[in-house]
Formats: sequence, C-alpha cells, structure tokens
Amino acid sequence: MIARIRAAGLVWPTLMTIVGLAILVSLGTWQMNRKTWKDSLVERIAARIAAAPRPLAAVVDGGTAAGDIEYARVEARGRYRHDGEQFLYAPHPKLGPGFHVVTPLQLEVPAGAPSRVVLVNRGWVPEALRDPARRPAGQVTGAVAVTGLVRLQGEHGAFTPGNDPGKNLWYWRDIPALAKAAAPADAGSVLPVTIDAEAEPANPGGWPKGGTTEIKLPNRHLEYALTWYGLAAAMLAVFGVYAWGRLTSPRPAQRERHIR
Repeated sequence: MIARIRAAGLVWPTLMTIVGLAILVSLGTWQMNRKTWKDSLVERIAARIAAAPRPLAAVVDGGTAAGDIEYARVEARGRYRHDGEQFLYAPHPKLGPGFHVVTPLQLEVPAGAPSRVVLVNRGWVPEALRDPARRPAGQVTGAVAVTGLVRLQGEHGAFTPGNDPGKNLWYWRDIPALAKAAAPADAGSVLPVTIDAEAEPANPGGWPKGGTTEIKLPNRHLEYALTWYGLAAAMLAVFGVYAWGRLTSPRPAQRERHIR
C-alpha cells in the first residue's frame, strides 16, 4: 500500500491532509469544550440570580472581592448619599438616551467597625430626568435595604468612549474611578464591587427604574464546532476523490503499453 501511495505521488498530500484534519478536529473539539464550559456558566448564573439574597458582608468580606461572585444576589442596608450620584450612559432601545444612576450607599456596620460604602446602580432614568431635582420622590432618605446583583469591574472596549469624571459622564464601569468621584473624601472605604438594584420594590415616584442588569453570554460554540468538523469532513472528501483518481489512473508504464 505504501508503495502504491508513493507511486501515485500521494505521500505529501496524505501527510498534509492528516495534519490539516488534526488541526480542524482539534479546533472543533476545543469549541465543544468551550460549549460545555459556557453551558455550565449560564446554569451557575441562573442559579445565583434565583437564589435567596445573602448579606453583602458575606460575599465581599473586609473590602475584598474574593472568588467567583459576579451576579451573586445580595442584600445591603444603609443610607444613600445622593450628593455623590454618578451617571453611566445607557441609551434605551425604545426610550432613547438615558443613564444608570450610580449612588454611594453608606453601609450599616457594627459599632467600632470601619466605615464601608458600596456603589449601587439604582436604575435607569431618561436624559430629561438626569437632574435629581426632576425626580425628588426617588431621592429617598433614611435607612434602606437594597437587594440586587453583584457586579465587578467593567471592561473598556475598543469602541467605548473614555469616561469623563469632570462632566460626570461615564461609559463603562470603572469602579476605582467611580469611587473617587462619588465619595472623594473616603474613596478608600468603597467596596470593589457595585450592586445592580432589582426592579422591585420600585423607587418612589418610579425613578430610577431598577432591574437594569443585562446578562448577555453569547453561546455559538456548537455552531463553531460544527463549522470546524464540517471543514474537516470536506477536506477528507476532497482528498478521498483526489487520492482515488491518482490510485486508479494508469501508471506511466501502463499508459505507454496502452498507447502501443
């Protein structure tokens, strides 16, 4: 068989096909492994969102966000410091330009414990209601209990504008910078996470509207895997046709005898 392959000039095409198949199948298998990981992640996040809220201090202990806590459902108690409101640009697909209202929450802590602050995304307001004077009912005073989802430091995408703290205009969740702008006197006491407040109970007056968390985890790994496997099958089919033609065609000596 090896002699026939060599005589048909198929040694290098065979080796190249084997290498190509190995690469394509490996890529397909990698995507299937990624799909398994993504499915597990989606299930884990769904379970966290549906779970009973845990005290914030049990999730972010001593000002350190340790472990996998993104989207953990938590409860925090304290008082809003509305003078530190920050505005994260968030256009609505139907309602137009608007902002997420990020407000520092002065947390209740045991007597003698160090002061702690957490930034809370209270919800969305349209551009016309950016000025808190236009939504006075929502500027609640006194002790509040906030239930929501933990969010970690955001990412500055290549096409995302830079934040402008001087104009209180934010395009991505830069927690250290938000902390300095929202609570400049004690930014060191601000926890390294934010909380996306839930929609219920609604804020007085209806604004800001909570429940802004969007969980977008694209999961096209099966599609990608099938593409790589399909390319491997196509390569194998093309090689099979090519090799069959080379193996069944008359050899030079046979062609010469046939001509004579």
